[in-house]
Amino acid sequence: MYGDEATIRRILTQLGDTWAVVGLSTNRSRAAYGVAQVLQRFGKRIVPVHPKAETVHGEQGYASLADIPFDVDVVDVFVNRELAGAVADEAVAKGARAVWFQLGVVDESAYERTRAAGLDMVMDRCPAIEIPLLQ
Repeated sequence: MYGDEATIRRILTQLGDTWAVVGLSTNRSRAAYGVAQVLQRFGKRIVPVHPKAETVHGEQGYASLADIPFDVDVVDVFVNRELAGAVADEAVAKGARAVWFQLGVVDESAYERTRAAGLDMVMDRCPAIEIPLLQ
């Protein structure tokens, strides 16, 4: 419902290759770590966003979206539902072209706000699952 195939394809193939991954740290047991690796394998530049601002997968990390000194195309959100809406709002303020909420994260209000701002958005899906299907 919150990620039709056309929107998923557009985000993964047309909107740009710089993906800010919010919640990405050096913790290998977290889903964000593996998903970021898959995105890199498919040619995406990942930008770790985490309060610790750690370098992950060879990419410099930033404490927040606002701290990133360049444009990002997609904001991939690995935080819980209670925090995800605020991240979507930050993505709009940053000028991102799309927001992607991971599996299990649904915030209908954030979806409406993000879409009203003109961004594409997917919720409750995983790009690491979807991107290989496009090949």
